[in-house]
Amino acid sequence: MTQNVLRTRVDHRAFVVPVVLLVLWAIASSLRLVDPHLLVPPATVAATLVQMLGGADYWSAVGSSLARVCGGFVLGGAAGLVVGVVLGVSRIAERIGAPTLHGARSVALFAWIPLLTAWFGDGEVAKVALIALAAFFPVALNTERGCRQVSNALLEVGRVLEFDRWTTVRRIILPAASRSIVTGLQLGLTTAWIGTIGAEYLVDQGTGIGIALSSARIDNRMDIILIYMLTLALMGLALNLIVRRNVVDD
Repeated sequence: MTQNVLRTRVDHRAFVVPVVLLVLWAIASSLRLVDPHLLVPPATVAATLVQMLGGADYWSAVGSSLARVCGGFVLGGAAGLVVGVVLGVSRIAERIGAPTLHGARSVALFAWIPLLTAWFGDGEVAKVALIALAAFFPVALNTERGCRQVSNALLEVGRVLEFDRWTTVRRIILPAASRSIVTGLQLGLTTAWIGTIGAEYLVDQGTGIGIALSSARIDNRMDIILIYMLTLALMGLALNLIVRRNVVDD
């Protein structure tokens, strides 16, 4: 009961800052303290939002971005799990592959775009590859760390029961490393969502929220930019909640 009340209070407090910002935004717009082209009045943004919700372009952009982040996350997350487990359970693989993995991780995500576009062109494949790369590193590194930190006592149980290598990984190492793996998946989804918008914005081909933001910036439509920024925040929050409720809380 106490935990539910505490969660409710925290949820209500989370709305304090957005409400304060909205009030300040309305006051600044009504008093013309800021150039209307830079800070569009809330009423204008609301009218544009109603218009966009009734059209197909908005939902097409949202659907395309959502499809990309799901596809890239599945590919990158699966690859990260495999690589992380191999590096975490094999000393030889760790010595050979871990330095390369950690070195590649130090490269900024969007610095990979020139290389990926040179390999895959400016189309859909390059975007999904960047999203998969964004998801890959957090999943691989957290999985590797979790597998390597399994206690010797648990491994000794496997030796006593005469488990083979695969059974030890499946029955002992993966369950013991599950918390670290889940953390990696959560971080991977977050970075995949960031990578989705960045890929769409920088590789300006097709449809998507990032592409719509780029077009709105060129047209100087601050109302559309604000609407898509709000959409980004809400979708990112929704994806985070889905992972927490279906994976983390379980």
